[in-house]
Amino acid sequence: MMLNKLEEIKIKYEEIGRELSTPEIINDQKIFQKLMKKHSSMEEVVNKYINYKNLSQSISELKEILNEENDSDMVELATEELAQAEKDLIKTEEDLKVLLIPKDPNDDKSVIVEIRGGAGGDEAALFAGDLFRMYSRFGETKGWKIDILDSHENDLGGYKEIIFSIEGYGAYSKLKYESGVHRVQRIPSTESGGRIHTSTVTVAVLPEAEEVDIDLDPNDVRVDLFCSSGPGGQSVNTTKSAVRLTHVPTGIVVSCQDEKSQIKNKDKAMKVLRARLYEKAMEEENAKMASERKSQVGTGDRSERIRTYNYPQNRITDHRIGLTLHKLEAMLEGDLDEMLNAITTTKQAEKLNSDI
Repeated sequence: MMLNKLEEIKIKYEEIGRELSTPEIINDQKIFQKLMKKHSSMEEVVNKYINYKNLSQSISELKEILNEENDSDMVELATEELAQAEKDLIKTEEDLKVLLIPKDPNDDKSVIVEIRGGAGGDEAALFAGDLFRMYSRFGETKGWKIDILDSHENDLGGYKEIIFSIEGYGAYSKLKYESGVHRVQRIPSTESGGRIHTSTVTVAVLPEAEEVDIDLDPNDVRVDLFCSSGPGGQSVNTTKSAVRLTHVPTGIVVSCQDEKSQIKNKDKAMKVLRARLYEKAMEEENAKMASERKSQVGTGDRSERIRTYNYPQNRITDHRIGLTLHKLEAMLEGDLDEMLNAITTTKQAEKLNSDI
């Protein structure tokens, strides 16, 4: 069944390739771009499938040589090549299984990340700032753009709440499993007795929604204007540049005050509102899929404790997959690939085992 599916994909890939060279398609840029994107998305699996077929052919030929050849040197050489070809074939088959997993339609999207201090007061707010720095550094290593949409600092320079976008192709595929409760264990700078405190921060990663993703009626949104405020609630300007949006049907409220321009604040708030409405629609759809709620990786719900950052032991543990790494400092500087790849691999294995 897998090989039949792969052959169908290869035939479709070749058909699209021929269409892309026709004058009718070339002259219609909208259709051309759509087909180009689809063609590119199929390229990796088609190339892997061609490699699989070549390996299968080589194995058949090598087996024929072993059945017919009497020369000991030729037999030895063919035996070595056969062993390597069979090993490569198994690896290629596993790669193809992963590539055939239905792709999350949001994987290519940019993201909006919301970080909020939980239990722990000022210490939680400081750790929220550490996580913002961690994700920002990670995004920078990928060449992605970081833009703060809204933030509320505390008096110590941490964040009670910070909402920011990470714009870059594939950002959601990398960060979508970061939603949940992140727990930190460390000695606060304000602790004179040297005791280790435990604090928590919640993270929510939302795929950025385009206008075509969400049918948002302007009449459903109430707009309120107010003066922006800084740490402690003090006013930082005298003009009503801050914007609060309320989506009346759902009661979702979004505010933005980071920009001096009322228009820019409204644009940023609308971006967050669309993302939250899109997330709500996704949650309602996913609620129908019981298997997703039993995931070994976790639901991605922001109320679920997913990770512990232990400073005294330079240890970071992801509780969903039981992975512990002793490289906390490096990870807080944005070195997240090892952890994120392990979580993604576990999720892919789970889908394969479920025959999705």
